[in-house]
Amino acid sequence: MALTPEMFEQELAEAIATYDRFVVCLDKPPEDCKGTLANLMAKAISAYETRGTGLRHGIALDRHVTIILSQSATDADRPLCAIYFNLSSPYHRQHPARQEAKVGG
Repeated sequence: MALTPEMFEQELAEAIATYDRFVVCLDKPPEDCKGTLANLMAKAISAYETRGTGLRHGIALDRHVTIILSQSATDADRPLCAIYFNLSSPYHRQHPARQEAKVGG
């Protein structure tokens, strides 16, 4: 059975609702999040379908979101889907090398 992003509509809808309610991201407004999730889901499906022998996951990510499709223990037709928001804060302490790159760049 071929995987499609539509197979994961419930997970995408829940992630968008969570993002809209709890996540503050100046780089990605909620309107853009839906398109990003759809794009990342397509990439995760591609990575899952073309994974190497013995590998169990397909992963797609950007700076703000990670989508993981995992082969279930029962080898069901539909993989498990996890959507994570990569949370960060402007108040996190940065490594000195990164600060120098920003100042010098």
